[in-house]
Amino acid sequence: MNTNLNKLRAIQFNAICTISALILSGASGMAAASILDPDDLQLQPARSMLLAQNTPSNIGKINNDLNLPKTGADVQITNTKSLTLKEAIDIAFRNNRDVQAARLAIDRDTAGIRSAQAAQALQIGLTSTLQNQGSPVIFGTQTTTSSNSNIQGQLQATYSILDAGRNSSSVRAAEEQVKFSKLDLLRIEQKLRGDVTTAYYDLQAADSSVIINQASITDAKRSLSDAQLQEKAGTGTKFDILRAQVQLATANQNLVNAQGQQQTARKNIAQILSVDNNTEFTAADAVSELGDWRYSLEDSIVLAYKKRPEIQQQLVNRSISEQQQIIAAAADSPQVSLFANYNLGKTLTDSTSAQDSYSLGAQLSWSFWDGGAARANSDRQKVNQEINENQLTTQRNQIRFEIERAYYSLGTNKKNITTATQSLQQAEESLKLARLRFQAGIGTQTDVIQAQTELATARGNRISAILNYNRALASLRVATVLVE
Repeated sequence: MNTNLNKLRAIQFNAICTISALILSGASGMAAASILDPDDLQLQPARSMLLAQNTPSNIGKINNDLNLPKTGADVQITNTKSLTLKEAIDIAFRNNRDVQAARLAIDRDTAGIRSAQAAQALQIGLTSTLQNQGSPVIFGTQTTTSSNSNIQGQLQATYSILDAGRNSSSVRAAEEQVKFSKLDLLRIEQKLRGDVTTAYYDLQAADSSVIINQASITDAKRSLSDAQLQEKAGTGTKFDILRAQVQLATANQNLVNAQGQQQTARKNIAQILSVDNNTEFTAADAVSELGDWRYSLEDSIVLAYKKRPEIQQQLVNRSISEQQQIIAAAADSPQVSLFANYNLGKTLTDSTSAQDSYSLGAQLSWSFWDGGAARANSDRQKVNQEINENQLTTQRNQIRFEIERAYYSLGTNKKNITTATQSLQQAEESLKLARLRFQAGIGTQTDVIQAQTELATARGNRISAILNYNRALASLRVATVLVE
């Protein structure tokens, strides 16, 4: 008798331990669909890892190489590539992390629409309970126990027919969020386009500066040769040679500085393009005017207002706040839903047959007093709408200033191109005449040096005017979201 009692107590003790373990692990004995096999607990880490690998936050995740270079050879420039402006923009769109993140945000928010739509659909759920009831013998001398085991299941379907606009507003808010994300992608792409274009024109300016300074060295060497010939012929002086040598040294120094700026410009565009640090880029496009702007200042401003993603984003934000206001106000409104339940139960310790039942009906829920929470949330969304309107005004003024600044710069540099081109032609002719006069003995070395300096300045002014014109033109195209 005592032996059987001890066995029964051991069984009861093990049962209590098992139930406690299930509770501590987050399982609910009253709502469990089935009893877990202890061997399955060994599979939980693997299942958790599999779940983590398939969560939306890891879809399309960008892998970063954290292995730092260890030798100088690892960071040495090993590749030089010449690329056009269009190729540079295409590379940036493929590699830029902000663009990739914006595209993933669109996928995430698109899934949010499906989630919001699911709340409007018919909801079906299954609940199953397996339980054992009895009078356990833990203390005392009782030798008999009574217990029974039963299993119950419930199939329930619900459908909301009145929700004060909560579900439909949730769907519309999710749709507006997708619009916002698409506009944000456009905004990021336009900003990236402007950054790449600016970096490319800086590279062109640096390359042109090197070419101009190389030409200045050629001119300085020629002047030095002329001075040496004049000195040998007895018509020149040592002073003229020294001045020509100083001019040549200055030209060499300017070339070194230009080459340093060229290296900086090449690394800058490589960084913007998000390519490997071992590649160096050169500009394949020649420096030239890239077209005309066919819109007036007023039309440009209106066009920017219509197409700029920043303006549209503020409008979308206001629409989202309006939908959120409806959702907040619906919290203290009546909610009506239809339901259907089917129940099935069976006692396992006797031979009685399973019992089933069903129920159909409608359910009304109404939180008519929530301490003012619904009203407060609704008022908060109204304030958000006012904030969006204020930001819209600020953004509109900023866009207008961008358009006006680029438009005036475009006109100014258009005139400067004409002036600089004429000045370049005059400077070239002036240098020719100064050399002829110096060779004929009626001019001075000072005239030649001055003419060389003016020619170098004229060359740089023309390049600067063309590139500044192109920068202004690109700024107008980016500001009005026009790609040509």
